[in-house]
Amino acid sequence: MEIRQLEALVGIAEHGTFSSAAEALGTVQSNISNRIARLEAELATELVDRSSGALTESGVIVVERARRILAELAAIASDVSELNADIHGHVSLGMIGTAGRWIVPLLLEAQRSNYPHIALRITEGTNSVIEPQLVNGQLDLAVLAWPVMAPELNEVDLFKEDLVLIVDKTHELAQGSGSVTFETLSHYELLLPFPGTPIRREIDEAARAQGIELRPIIELDGLRTIASLTFDGHGPSILPATMLSAHLRDKFTAVRVEGISQRRVSLVTRRFGFPAAPVRAIHALLIDVVKGAVATPEGVFIPPNTTLQ
Repeated sequence: MEIRQLEALVGIAEHGTFSSAAEALGTVQSNISNRIARLEAELATELVDRSSGALTESGVIVVERARRILAELAAIASDVSELNADIHGHVSLGMIGTAGRWIVPLLLEAQRSNYPHIALRITEGTNSVIEPQLVNGQLDLAVLAWPVMAPELNEVDLFKEDLVLIVDKTHELAQGSGSVTFETLSHYELLLPFPGTPIRREIDEAARAQGIELRPIIELDGLRTIASLTFDGHGPSILPATMLSAHLRDKFTAVRVEGISQRRVSLVTRRFGFPAAPVRAIHALLIDVVKGAVATPEGVFIPPNTTLQ
């Protein structure tokens, strides 16, 4: 089994076709085809369905292992570079959008100063999108909402943030004392996160504890879209406080929801394996920039005992 064969299979998985994989790997399609054919012959199983171009069940299994093998090979060069003054390499970071909007600028500035030879690649998405990519090795680490479901992953808390009702200041829900109960919210239709997502679990558990069932206008697995719908006048929503940007506060307000817990946001890595030097460096840097943030967004709270694990 050759490294080039594994690279070819991962290339097909990531780019969709033999020709696209060849272009990404800087070779020709016939070379990709030959490498896959030799790998299939060695494993005595079909890895790519030639009619559709999709991976077979065996192909999916091999790709998962191949990504880990290729990551370990890349880590060898990175770890050797750590012996020198500068750490070189690439780090793929996943990030939920509400965290990314204030953490990424801090991380970028610190990374340029401390690790200028590390190239950062940041993927923004929801837990449901990012978790599988972290498990299978497409991402090196991620900032995700707690709880993280995959048993292959390990997390350390970065910060907590308030969950609030975001509503137009002219709405009657904004006319009270600055807080609202679930009993009051039960009389209104709300824009809510998709059932089963971390933030929706927090909302539903708090509502059920008070014997309340909320009425959704629509349920979405995308907080930015929910916020956009609220800002476009489609109704109030329960979201992290960071979704209400400063330039929108003249028209919208964040109302405290009584009885709901703060959302925990964690830095997540794979439980098994030893991260390469660039990954370890960015892991530590992320914790440092969050702990050292002097102007966090309204509603964000940094635990005093956040430590590197």
